[in-house]
Amino acid sequence: MADPSSYRPRPGEIPDTPGVYRFRDEHRRVIYVGKAKSLRQRLANYFQDLAHLHPRTRTMVTTAASVEWTVVSTEVEALQLEYSWIKEYDPRFNVKYRDDKSYPYLAVTMNEEFPRVQVMRGHKKKGVRYFGPYGHAWAIRDTVDLLLRVFPVRTCSTGVFKNAARTGRPCLLGYIGKCSAPCVGRITPDDHWDLADEFCDFMAGRTGTYLRRLERQMADAAEEMEYERAARLRDDIGALKKAMEKSAVVLADATDADLIAVAEDELEAAVQIFHVRGGRVRGQRGWVTDKVEEITTGALVEHALQQLYGEESGDAVPKEVLVPALPDPVEPVQQWLTERRGSGVSLRIPQRGDKKALMETVQRNAQQALVLHKTKRASDLTTRSRALEEIAEALDLDSAPLRIECYDISHLQGDDVVASMVVFEDGLARKSEYRRFQIKGFEGQDDVRSMHEVITRRFRRYLAEKEKTGEWADGESLTDGGQHPDGGQHLGGGQHPDGGQHPDGEAGPGDQAAPDDGEALTHGPALKDDDGRPKRFAYPPQLVVVDGGQPQVAAAQRALDELGIDDIAVCGLAKRLEEVWLPREDDPVVLPRTSEGLYLLQRVRDEAHRFAITYQRTKRAKRFRAGPLDDVPGLGETRKQALIKHFGSVKRLRAATIDQICEVPGIGRKTAETVAVALAGAAPAGPAVNTATGEIMDDDDGAPETTADAPGEPVSAGTPDERRGQER
Repeated sequence: MADPSSYRPRPGEIPDTPGVYRFRDEHRRVIYVGKAKSLRQRLANYFQDLAHLHPRTRTMVTTAASVEWTVVSTEVEALQLEYSWIKEYDPRFNVKYRDDKSYPYLAVTMNEEFPRVQVMRGHKKKGVRYFGPYGHAWAIRDTVDLLLRVFPVRTCSTGVFKNAARTGRPCLLGYIGKCSAPCVGRITPDDHWDLADEFCDFMAGRTGTYLRRLERQMADAAEEMEYERAARLRDDIGALKKAMEKSAVVLADATDADLIAVAEDELEAAVQIFHVRGGRVRGQRGWVTDKVEEITTGALVEHALQQLYGEESGDAVPKEVLVPALPDPVEPVQQWLTERRGSGVSLRIPQRGDKKALMETVQRNAQQALVLHKTKRASDLTTRSRALEEIAEALDLDSAPLRIECYDISHLQGDDVVASMVVFEDGLARKSEYRRFQIKGFEGQDDVRSMHEVITRRFRRYLAEKEKTGEWADGESLTDGGQHPDGGQHLGGGQHPDGGQHPDGEAGPGDQAAPDDGEALTHGPALKDDDGRPKRFAYPPQLVVVDGGQPQVAAAQRALDELGIDDIAVCGLAKRLEEVWLPREDDPVVLPRTSEGLYLLQRVRDEAHRFAITYQRTKRAKRFRAGPLDDVPGLGETRKQALIKHFGSVKRLRAATIDQICEVPGIGRKTAETVAVALAGAAPAGPAVNTATGEIMDDDDGAPETTADAPGEPVSAGTPDERRGQER
């Protein structure tokens, strides 16, 4: 690992002009290419204190052994040179989009004497007109089959063409009228070229003029009583319209545009492109990339534009390119696109109307592509096995961690502090094993103390389960005298282990609406309690992952040590730097950005965070909606609604007599007395305030109180985005 100061250029040596720079490693391989408006300012950012650099950038500068640069005149030249060098050197630290498939194009070889229509993949060739890309090759063949009766262009290979010319007999398509048979001289080279040009015009979206011309010819043939010719033209028009129907109109103004959308997370990004020509979607493609450097959405868009148009020119670059975020700065990119097209190109973010609606569709496709990519990556058995092996090797475990549990703490500025436990077995989420915890040992915000409490409670339950089955017999009984391992009393009766509140505060399994994934447990058949219910904490993990750094890891390890558990590994994943921390270690374990093991740990951590946030928001919403009627024993939701509907507000209900309460359908005298007593002992709610005018609104003036049963919900301070930002 190199020290960046060992190859840092001397002060004043770097020019303050636009240019492109290359970092090389000790073997002289180019590992990163970048461009800058000012080389001096940009390169200075790489040679600051390593502690201030993003971990991905830090990895790059410590891998490099030298830096060199090339001065150019303008930012547009820098953009062009950067693209050329990325293509030439394929640097490992640059964003490199990779096609999730090799997309087929409909190609017309206008550079040949007799142009040919065919399906083409791979690099584009000069003199060939391309249409698409298409999702499937069969979609191209269906379209071409419809158009050949109107534009009978050659589709055969060179060998078939030469053989037909040698024998003087055309192929089958020539006999059935779907080829003009230039191989046997039925059409001149110039006429066949014109026919291919008309085919290209139709595919490019210029359909209206040609259809109107055919309709006039059909009418003229019918008027001249050439009914067979008119019928043939009618069928040609039908074939063209059927081919047009395969690509629906999405923009009414016959726009030529490319729409680019980006879906990303911390590790990867998916790009989707819709090619709209003549108001119709003529092609779609998508890329996925690993984010091996710190990069913004605008920079991802810029790299996508380079890959999309780097080798294009003329009409292949549309008049309009719609993107989710603009590169910074945008002017050089827009000028570069204009130069490649030969005329003005508009690069902008759609704000309203059909284009914005279509962009939302493209964005959904990008999001789906990213989810599908991650699903395929996670569901692959070989990939999961490699991920578990990488984790075992990095953490120096005796075997692969077949069961991983991850814990996260969530709160809103210290209120409603909760924790989540998610379980992954064999690299797959096992939602039936998820658990949720309420922090009960103290009040306020302390993530380290909360983590210690949660780990202690979970593994006390594990030890209690072991003792009940006779697997753990050392020491004193954990449950002597009926005490719960966490210090509370055991619950009797038929408390369901996964429904409602657990004795020590753990809620039921995560995402209960989602069924178990059906895979067999790695550790054998499910253990059962005496009453046949599955045990909640019977299985120990091989690895405990906590969301956090050194303090959280130390708290988790301390909890295990206090319980005498020494056969479960602990690690933490710090979200900001994506570093893996181990107990009693001063330095983190840094896994490669492309490591499947790191990817699995991040999935586990992100799932724990999602589950904790969901639970915390649910508790907060329930607390906000709480009202005095919630504390009335035996009063269900239906009768609460009936009371509020009858009296209009809690204030009027509080002022009612017991006899008046008994008038409500379904409310007996005993219940009415209970309601009256409960409301008499509850503090009245504060007056409602009109936030627009500051006016205090009286319930008697027709403004009902907000309760658990009345419409509306108290609004906490701050905007929704600000409140989300305060959540942990």
